[in-house]
Amino acid sequence: MDAIALGPVLLPLPRLYALAVALLLLAASAFLLGLPRRRHARWFNGLVIAWLAGARIGHVATHLPSYLDAPLDALKLWQPGFHTLWGLLAALAWSAWTLRQRLGAMLGALGLTLGASLLWLALVTLAPLGGGMALRELPELTLDNLEGEPVALASLTGQTVVINLWATWCPPCRREMPLLAEADARDDVTVVVINQGEDLLPVVRYLDDQGLAFEHALLDPRQSMLVASGAPGLPTTLLFDAEGRAREQHVGELTRATLDAWLGER
Repeated sequence: MDAIALGPVLLPLPRLYALAVALLLLAASAFLLGLPRRRHARWFNGLVIAWLAGARIGHVATHLPSYLDAPLDALKLWQPGFHTLWGLLAALAWSAWTLRQRLGAMLGALGLTLGASLLWLALVTLAPLGGGMALRELPELTLDNLEGEPVALASLTGQTVVINLWATWCPPCRREMPLLAEADARDDVTVVVINQGEDLLPVVRYLDDQGLAFEHALLDPRQSMLVASGAPGLPTTLLFDAEGRAREQHVGELTRATLDAWLGER
């Protein structure tokens, strides 16, 4: 699990860890650096902006082909996609520049920034609030497609399988549907979109209105797949290899860069 649910909102755990580390850095730097309040606020606010900008630019640069078709996706900062090293370098550069006239404060700021980054990486790696994937392989679960025909998920082996859990009322689910439709058009990928908790009519109406057609569009009125995956909410996307073994799970809106990385490696 890489997110927790706060009501209808999914909060990715790496962002929660980042918020906690940022607050700790704010408190520690206010106490240790000895900067006047205004100068400290200017440094810290700039540090956050520099890290976000550097990390985003680094991610886009390292996944450039995924952003060429939709360059405005680079500005969607609510989506995942931040390069830790680029963000750290930008934050260190900002600290060195803005505190260049105060050597002691500058060295302290550099040390605190590096320490905060290492702490964040440790939290992401250890994931104290999360756990591993609940599913290890395609589950023994049979669901009906939109024609009322049963489909056994465990039988969908032989090539890479992407399973997406979604609902028509979920905005990020709707935003990622075109990406999934593109992947479904590939010959080497099986995409399974499993609607959670809704009746047939709203699902068919939505897919027809959007011009979306999936080979495997299934209904899960009891949300059995959501329970089996241990996902905290929607959307949730799971990747299985050709032998049906679970490889990746992503909770929250799927990005083109993430999907390309999943499918490009296989």
